[in-house]
Amino acid sequence: MTEIHRNTQTFPPGYVWAPGTVALKDRDVSKVNLFPIPSSDPDDPLNWSSFRKFLNFGIVCSYILWTFVQLDIGYTAWGPMLEEINTSVYVLNASAAGNYAGLAVGCIFFMPFVHKYGRRPLYLFSSAVQLAGCIWQAKVVDNSGIIGANILTGLGGAICETVVQITIADIFFVHQHATMNGWYLLLTSIGAFLGPVASGYVAEGQGWRWMWWWCVIFLSIQLFVSIFFYEESKYVPQSREIPGNQSNHIFSDQKVAVSNSTSLEPVQRGNVTEVHIDPTIKRKSYLQRMAMVTKTDAPIFRHIYQPFIILFTFPAVTYTAVTFGCVLACFAILVTVQAIYLIEPPYNFGPDGVGLVQLPPFIGAFIGFFVGGWLNDKSIMWLSKRNQGIYEPEQRMWMAIPASVTIPVGLLMFGIGIANGAHWIVLAVGAAIFGFGFLVCLDIALAYCTDCYQDIIGDALVGVVFTRNAVSVVILFVLEDWLEGMGVRNLHILLACLMWAILMIPLALLKFGKRWRLWTHGRYKAMALRQPTFRTF
Repeated sequence: MTEIHRNTQTFPPGYVWAPGTVALKDRDVSKVNLFPIPSSDPDDPLNWSSFRKFLNFGIVCSYILWTFVQLDIGYTAWGPMLEEINTSVYVLNASAAGNYAGLAVGCIFFMPFVHKYGRRPLYLFSSAVQLAGCIWQAKVVDNSGIIGANILTGLGGAICETVVQITIADIFFVHQHATMNGWYLLLTSIGAFLGPVASGYVAEGQGWRWMWWWCVIFLSIQLFVSIFFYEESKYVPQSREIPGNQSNHIFSDQKVAVSNSTSLEPVQRGNVTEVHIDPTIKRKSYLQRMAMVTKTDAPIFRHIYQPFIILFTFPAVTYTAVTFGCVLACFAILVTVQAIYLIEPPYNFGPDGVGLVQLPPFIGAFIGFFVGGWLNDKSIMWLSKRNQGIYEPEQRMWMAIPASVTIPVGLLMFGIGIANGAHWIVLAVGAAIFGFGFLVCLDIALAYCTDCYQDIIGDALVGVVFTRNAVSVVILFVLEDWLEGMGVRNLHILLACLMWAILMIPLALLKFGKRWRLWTHGRYKAMALRQPTFRTF
């Protein structure tokens, strides 16, 4: 049996607690307080062994990788498709927009079932739909097939951008969130950036249809492994109470005047720094862990409309949605511009060359993985220690501010470079800088949202993903006319200016973020208490 280490502490009088405020580091010991506080059940995902956690999350990582491979390789085949099928750039743009529309709509309709029936059946359903979509992609012969196949693959990949964060919240602690979200975004980047590199060579060597047949092969393997080895991470606590009088995440129902420091007496008394397993609780069998459905009785209708209430009334979620929507729209513009301009003089790239342009942003994203993930988690530990052991989610914003410069710089280098016919190395450097900022800014925004509202993160991210994909749909539908009207140079200058302004939002969060979190605590508490899987209170 593992011993529970507790200590009693008294914080300075009047500290304000808000959603996301956590006593993460004790001032007199080096141990990290665990939040959420795990139960004593050996099948509680927070209590899983490291091997069990990383086997489960490794399968999730494979799912992420192949989802974003199939979502992002299509444009490398635009050149051969224009020659083989009687289609146009407008139709191909519309198919890409249809893909984003499937992503946006799918998460609204599928995510409520994640809450009702568990994570496992939806992972399997998503993989199966993607598999069917890739078979259709490999067999398309006309414009309607191109658009229809893209909508289907978008629907299949829709839950990936939300269910993964729920899984992370299920099995990892707060001080691990940025690192694990970093892995999610790194796998996203591998799929989005390196997938086209491989697909370009496949299209050149085996024909563009074979890049989809390879997706079919690997998605089939992914589905097979998931059926037999991916276990449900949804956990319904047997009791609403945390053992003892432990609580390192507190909500006050009193009205308080918020300052940057404090004004409310804390109620924390005990913390858990290590997992405690009750040996009298029987572990689930293999077949029980692989059950197809983990059903709860809570209604699911509210999960259809609640994401939009959260999106517009929780500032942290709004910030995450705006950041994701704008950064991913810029990414969609970059890859579309590459597909249109790099196959023309002075570049005259084939599918393999267009794909290789995605290697530099992956290198940038790989470096960003360590900065936005591992280093960001380390920084909040240090900042919490300096803040008398208290973690505030806004502490993550300090690393977002310098990273915010990189996306506008990358856009300017790439856009002005391609407008002037610059050497491809200039485009590559700009894309690498963009890739670095892409991962760091998204990782920090995602971790911030998760830390603020962990108990409703599924609904929160549905709104984020809908916004992200809706923006991309609009952008891709108007992009061809936009390019003709402004030109590629002025378009990228405008994008850089807009992104610089948007990515400065963390400055406002550092000043007002905690005030806004405290303002939302009543609504958050009411929503969280309706979740059968909540742990916080």
